[in-house]
Amino acid sequence: MAEENQGNNESNTASVSNPQENSKPDTNNNRRPNNNSKPSGKPNGGANKNKTASRGRRRQSTPVDENLKSFVAINQEAHKQRLNPHYKLDLNSRDKIRITPLGGLGEIGGNITVFETETEAILVDVGMSFPDEDMHGVDILVPDFTYIREIKDKIKAVIITHAHEDHIGAMPYLYKEMQFPIYASPLPLAMIGNKFDEHHIKEFRKYFNPVEKRKIYEIGNDFKIEWMHMTHSILDSSSLAITTPAGTVIHTGDFKIDHTPVDGYTADLHRLAYYGDKGVLALLSDSTNSYNVNPTQSELSVAPALDRVFAKAEGRVILSTFSSNIHRVYQAIQYGVKHGRKVCVIGRSMERNIETAMQYDYIKLPKSIFVEPEQIATMSDKDVLIVTTGSQGEPSSALFRMSIGEHRHVKIKPTDLIVLSSRAIPGNEGSISGMLNHLQRAGAKVASEKDIHVSGHASIEEQKLMLRLVNPKFFLPIHGEYNHVMRHKETGMMCGVPERNIYIMNDGDTVEIAPKYMRKVKSVRTGKTYIDNQNNHKIEDDIVIDRQKLASDGIVMIVAQVDGQHSKLLSKPIVTSFGIVADKQDRFFAKEMEDILEQFLLNIKAGLIENPRAMENDLRQVVRKHIYRKMKKYPLIVPHVFVQ
Repeated sequence: MAEENQGNNESNTASVSNPQENSKPDTNNNRRPNNNSKPSGKPNGGANKNKTASRGRRRQSTPVDENLKSFVAINQEAHKQRLNPHYKLDLNSRDKIRITPLGGLGEIGGNITVFETETEAILVDVGMSFPDEDMHGVDILVPDFTYIREIKDKIKAVIITHAHEDHIGAMPYLYKEMQFPIYASPLPLAMIGNKFDEHHIKEFRKYFNPVEKRKIYEIGNDFKIEWMHMTHSILDSSSLAITTPAGTVIHTGDFKIDHTPVDGYTADLHRLAYYGDKGVLALLSDSTNSYNVNPTQSELSVAPALDRVFAKAEGRVILSTFSSNIHRVYQAIQYGVKHGRKVCVIGRSMERNIETAMQYDYIKLPKSIFVEPEQIATMSDKDVLIVTTGSQGEPSSALFRMSIGEHRHVKIKPTDLIVLSSRAIPGNEGSISGMLNHLQRAGAKVASEKDIHVSGHASIEEQKLMLRLVNPKFFLPIHGEYNHVMRHKETGMMCGVPERNIYIMNDGDTVEIAPKYMRKVKSVRTGKTYIDNQNNHKIEDDIVIDRQKLASDGIVMIVAQVDGQHSKLLSKPIVTSFGIVADKQDRFFAKEMEDILEQFLLNIKAGLIENPRAMENDLRQVVRKHIYRKMKKYPLIVPHVFVQ
C-alpha cells in the first residue's frame, strides 16, 4: 500500500509540475513566432504547433469523482484499523502477564517458559539440552528448577507443545520433585509416559490430561488455552493461544508451514488468523531458522531422493535420522518395502517411537515387514533396510557402535550404503565427522545428497507469514541462539512491529506485558543441572568442575609424614601426578615437591602443625602457586600430611 501511495504521489506531482513548466511566457514566448505573423514554411513550424497543442492538452486535469475519493480515505482508515493492533486491545485494562524463560534462549534446546499472573502460573514445555565437550561424563542438561520451587503453589499446569526432547526431556526430573497436571495432545503424552516408565514413576501418568485441538481449556481462573495444529519435524505438534485477563499471547512452539505434510494435516492457519483478527497482545515465535531466506521445503520433498537411494543401492541400506521424525522414517520404510526390502529397527529410542506411533495409529505399517536384528545375517544384503539411531555421532548410539565394529548384530561391509537423513546439531559436527571416518574406513559408502533432509523450522518467509497472521502488538522472538533471535527481530520490524515493541529476552528475564506497555521487571535464577544418563542421577556442579580441571590442568597428590615436634619430614614424600609432567620427569618433579614441602615446614606458622586440615590448605596454596609460576597451570592439589 505504501508503494501505491508513493506512486500516486509521484503521478500527482508530475501532473502539477508539467503545467508550471509549460507556463513560463518570458522564456518560451520569446522563442515563439507572433500569432499574426505568416507561417515561415519551414518544416519545424508544424512541429511547434503540435508541441503547443500537446502542452495544452496536458494542462487539462482529469475530473475527480469526490465519491470515489472519499472511499479511498475510508479504505485507508480500514487498513489502519486492520493492521494496527492497538485498536483491538483494551487499553484501559490494568491486568498484566509476566513471561519468564528458564531455558531455550542463547542455546538450541532446553526450552521451558513460565507464564504468570498475580495469583496463578503455568509452565510451557520442560525440555533438556545436550552438554558441551568439556562437560565430562555428563549426558544431558536439564533446567535449574529453583524459580519453579519458589512459585510452586501458583503453578496450575504444565502445557506441552510437542514431543521433541528439547521440550519434554526434563519432565521426569521435574516430576520426581514436583507434580502438576499435564495438558498436551496424545503423542506428547504417550512419549512422556514412556519416560515416566523408564524412570520408574509410572504413577505420575495420573496427571495426564489429553486435549482436543481447536477446543479452549480453562486452566485455573486466569488461563484459557487452545492448542492449534502445527507442522514440524515431529507428529502432533501445536501452537498455543494463551488467553489471560491482560490479552491473548500466541506461542508458536517449533514450527514450519508445510502445505503438503505426509499425513495431510496442514498447519491451522485459520485459527491463527482468527486470533490475529481479534487482537493479539504478544507473539512468542520460533527463531531457529531465522537466516534461511528460502522457504523451508515440505517433508514430502525428500521422497524422490529416498526413492533414488533405494533404486541404486546394491547392498544393505542403513538409514539414520532423528528417532522423533516419524514421518521421515515412515517414508523411508515405504520406499524400502517398495524395493523389496525388509525393515530392521535398531536403537532403543527409534524402536520405542515407531512402536508408539503405530500403537496410536499415527502411522500404519504391517508387522510382517519387520525383522529382528538376529535375522539380518541370514538374509541377502539387497533385501535389508536398517533404520537406526546415531545421526549425530553419539558414542553410545547404534550407528556409532556399528562404525567402530562393536555392535553385536551389524558389522559394516563395503557394499553398505549409509544414509544420514538429518542435519548436524551445532556442536556435534566433530563427532559426526569422526563417525563418518570410521564408516568409510570400513568401506561403506555414504549418501551425500542434500535433498535427503529438510528442516523442521520456519524460514524468514514463514516467519513473516506468522507475524502477519497473528499481527501482535508486542513481539518476543524465542528458541535459538542470540544471533537467531536478533535476526528474527529484524523480520518482525519488516512486518510492521515497532522496534520499541520487540524485546530480546535472556534466560531468567521476567518481562511484564500489559495492553499499554512491555518492560523487564526482574531477573530470576537460571542455569543447568548435569545428568548422568546411565543411572538418571544428578551430577553435582563441583564434580563437573573437578573433571574439567583434571582434563585441562591435571592433578598432583602428595603424601607425607611429618615430625610434629621438629617440623621435619620423617621420610621422602610420595608424589604422584597426572597430566602435569611426562613420565620420564616424574623423579625430578617429586624431588621438586619434596624441596617445596621442606621449605614450607621450615617457615610454618606457630601452632599450624597442630591443625592438619589448615596445614594441608596452606600447603595446597604454596604448591599451586609454584606450579602456576612454572607451567601456567592450576592443577588439583591433593595433599595428605600425617603428623606424628
